[in-house]
Amino acid sequence: MTVKLLAIGDLGAAPSYPAHAADRDELTLIGVARSVSRDQAVFAEGAAAEIVYKVVSGAVRTVRLLADGRRQITGFHLPGDVFGVEAAPVHGATAEAICETVLISARRASLTEDHERSGRLVRHTLNELRRSQDHLLTLGRRTAIERVASFLADLADRNPGAGDLVALPMSRQDIADYLGLTIETVSRTLTQMQARGLVRLNGCRQVRLPRRAALLALCE
Repeated sequence: MTVKLLAIGDLGAAPSYPAHAADRDELTLIGVARSVSRDQAVFAEGAAAEIVYKVVSGAVRTVRLLADGRRQITGFHLPGDVFGVEAAPVHGATAEAICETVLISARRASLTEDHERSGRLVRHTLNELRRSQDHLLTLGRRTAIERVASFLADLADRNPGAGDLVALPMSRQDIADYLGLTIETVSRTLTQMQARGLVRLNGCRQVRLPRRAALLALCE
């Protein structure tokens, strides 16, 4: 593990998967940078929520285990995203690195004590709440193809500078556990979408969206 002190704004290279332009610099953290290996836990469900994190590179998933042992992924956090902010004193999910990931971590108290950054933290929390509400709608009311289309559209919206190319740092199993589908359904749905010209698969980690408008129409 590599640890050093720096601000996210001091990093020379741009993140490989920037956040949405409106949120990219919404909340700057100054704290400790550390590298996290693939599948390594950043924090565990039930641990004290005293630290806030921002993704510099790589990606993080937040996970909850259901009573029957199934895994539900509650969110994906990409470069520029802040996570670990909780309304409760403890974390409601476990956070894990999807791949080799670099994070900035800072004590939550350092944000809440700063009036300007505290306001930005509130706005960030409200944005995350909106995303969670959209995710609940996707799980409860949409078909498999609508769920996958909504997922891809959201990733594309979070990386507007990439044009029609969407990077997928997460596995097909991760996508399935996020959308409440089986991995077979996710793979079959992507194949069907490719046959309809809605996506072009570039291996397992990249998807092109040549008909963005038609894809968005599935999400309405």
